[in-house]
Amino acid sequence: MMNEQEVIYLYENVATITDQMLAAARVGDWEKLATLESRCADQVNILKTGESPVPLTGVSRERKVAIIKKILADDKEIRNITEPWMNKLSMMINSTGTERKLNRAYGANQTG
Repeated sequence: MMNEQEVIYLYENVATITDQMLAAARVGDWEKLATLESRCADQVNILKTGESPVPLTGVSRERKVAIIKKILADDKEIRNITEPWMNKLSMMINSTGTERKLNRAYGANQTG
């Protein structure tokens, strides 16, 4: 089990990573965003397995709540940036798939 300091350190680490993820999303660096997302998931898994079931108290609890609020705000903004891009990408993929199906069905080089 982790002590209070270790728990807060990991939450702060997750907040730092989500801040970097947001910066990557803002400039459209999807590769960096994916890499950071993986690092963030690793840190969250460490928290899931190592955080004590006993709730934090006092200043540590307040710090944890503030960090979680920042993480959630960053996550919301990241989703606001990435969802339109993902929808556009999905439409492009579906359009390409439809184009391929039409080409297969009717022939790409047929002349009328």
